Amino acid sequence: MRIAHVAPLYESVPPKLYGGTERIVSYLTEALVALGHEVTLFASGDSRTSARLIPGRECALRLDPRPKKSEIAAHLAMLAEVRERAHEFDLIHFHLSHFLHFPFFADMAGRTVTTPHGRLDYVDLAPAYRRFPRFPMISISRSQRAGLAEAKWLATIHHGLPIDIYRPAFETTKEEPYLAFLGRLSRDKRP
Repeated sequence: MRIAHVAPLYESVPPKLYGGTERIVSYLTEALVALGHEVTLFASGDSRTSARLIPGRECALRLDPRPKKSEIAAHLAMLAEVRERAHEFDLIHFHLSHFLHFPFFADMAGRTVTTPHGRLDYVDLAPAYRRFPRFPMISISRSQRAGLAEAKWLATIHHGLPIDIYRPAFETTKEEPYLAFLGRLSRDKRP
């Protein structure tokens, strides 16, 4: 299958520092390549992938030292490139926030899938989705769907890590077992 993944341009894929969405896009892209699919990744030019990379800009927005950048303009330019190449793909998988791609791909919504990786309870998202109800969606949790209950949900696929990446090393002790959380706290997502 010929698959395009369209990543946000805020971080490289995989991210050099924090970048949860970009890390998941990397895992998914690399797994699909390993399964034999023809995968194209639209992301920042400093991304590393075994898929074909089409850069939306030369480096990720957050790590670009230039003070004057437009994240909207960068994403719009990348979406125009995806649209021009849409005939090359059987499926276009969008990982962008707030449905910026919907107007570009309204006539081919059935050849796309959108995975929003964050909250969906922002006041403007439901009205925007109602204007483009044909877009198939993948949630990352059941609770995420509550903010956009009327969406065309296909499935819930939880974020996860490849099982061979981190191997826990448990030592036998007489102390109580514990759970260590290593992650980021954010106003929007919490732990």
